[in-house]
Amino acid sequence: MTDFRKRYWYYYRDIELLLKFLVPEDTATSDYIVMVDEVGSLADIGAALETARSKLGERGRLVLTFHNYLWEPLFVVFEMLGLKARSRTQNWLSPRDVGNLLYLSGFEIVRGGQRMLCPIYIPLVSATLNAIGRLPLINRLCVTHYMVARPIVTVPREYSVSIIVPARNEKGNIEELVRRTPHFGTAQEIIFVEGHSRDGTWEEIERVAALHSGGKRTIRAARQEGTGKGDAVRKGFALARNELLMILDADMTVAPEDLIRFYDAAERGKADFINGSRLVYPMEKEAMRFLNTLANKFFALLFTWLLGQPIKDTLCGTKVLLKSDYERIAAARAYFGDFDPFGDFDLLFGAVKQNLKIIDLPIRYRERRYGTTQIQRFAHGWLLLKMSFFAARKLKFN
Repeated sequence: MTDFRKRYWYYYRDIELLLKFLVPEDTATSDYIVMVDEVGSLADIGAALETARSKLGERGRLVLTFHNYLWEPLFVVFEMLGLKARSRTQNWLSPRDVGNLLYLSGFEIVRGGQRMLCPIYIPLVSATLNAIGRLPLINRLCVTHYMVARPIVTVPREYSVSIIVPARNEKGNIEELVRRTPHFGTAQEIIFVEGHSRDGTWEEIERVAALHSGGKRTIRAARQEGTGKGDAVRKGFALARNELLMILDADMTVAPEDLIRFYDAAERGKADFINGSRLVYPMEKEAMRFLNTLANKFFALLFTWLLGQPIKDTLCGTKVLLKSDYERIAAARAYFGDFDPFGDFDLLFGAVKQNLKIIDLPIRYRERRYGTTQIQRFAHGWLLLKMSFFAARKLKFN
C-alpha cells in the first residue's frame, strides 16, 4: 500500500484531509495526482490546485477531467427525467478557464482532449458514437474534457549532455561538425554511430575523436550492427552516459551551433521533449524538395490531432530529452511496436504515452554540403502514413 500511496492518488472533495492522509509531511511527494470530475464542484478551485501543486513532485503530473459546459442544459433535462443522479451546483468551465486556473496555480498543460459523445449506454450505438466523437471538430461536442498538466519549473538546472550523431557516408562533415559544436553543459560527450559507410566515415571518426577529445568533452564512436537511423539513435542512447540526450544529424542541415538553444530550453525547464522545427524560417533553396515540404506539413497536422499537442515538424532530426525519460519510453516501446526505421515517430509516440511536454524549437534548415540524401520520398512516406494510422488506433481509438 505504501508504494501505491507514493505514486498514484485519487483526488476528491476533502482536498486537505485526503492529501494529509495520503502524503504525510515526512513522505516524498507524489508522481501523479488524479482529479476525476471534481473541479466542477469545488468551492475554491484555485486553492485545491495549489494544494495539489505543493504535493506533486517536480517531474509529477496532474490529471483531471471535467464536463463540457455545452452539456449543461442536457444534464438538467437528464436529472429531471431521472436519467442522471442529481448533483451539487456545478462550475461549468471551458478548457480555457481550466487552463487559466492551472497556470495561476503553477501548472502548464501538457496535453488534453475530449471523450464520450454518448454518455448513455446503448448497445452498439454508444460505442460507435464514442468512436466517432474522437474525430476532429466532432470531438468538441463530447461530454468529458481531460487535461494532463505538469508543474512549471522556476529554477534552472544544469545538465551533462550526450550528443548522438548517426553517420553513414558523411566523411566530409565529421571534423567540421565537431569543431562547430559549442561547449555547453557540466560535461559533454559526442557519440558517433557509424552505419555501414563506404566512403571512409569510420576511419575519419576515429581520427577526429583522437584529435579533439579532451577537457569536458569526450568523443566516442560505435559501429551499427542494424540498419536505419532509428536503430543508430537507439544504440547511441544506450551508450550515453550523461543526463540530457540530443540527436544531431551528421549531414549538418541543422547547424551544430543551434544545439545551445536546445540546451537553454531544457535547462530552463521549458519542456520535457524539445523538437526541432524546420518549417518556420525560410529554407535554403535545395534544403527540402517541394513534395517533402507538403508531406511534412501534412504529418504536422495529423500529429497535432493524434498527440493532443501542437507539433510543427515531425521529421526534424534534432530532438532533445532527458535520458531518464527516454528509458521510460524504451521500456514501454512494445505498446506501439518496434517498426520505425527513422526513430522520430517512436520518440514522439512514446513521449506522449509518458505525458511528456513537447515544444517546437524553430531552426534554420540548410542545404547538404557533402554526400546525398538517404530519404526515399514515396516508400518512406507510405511507411510513415501506415505508422500514423497504427498510432491513431493506439492513441485515439483504443
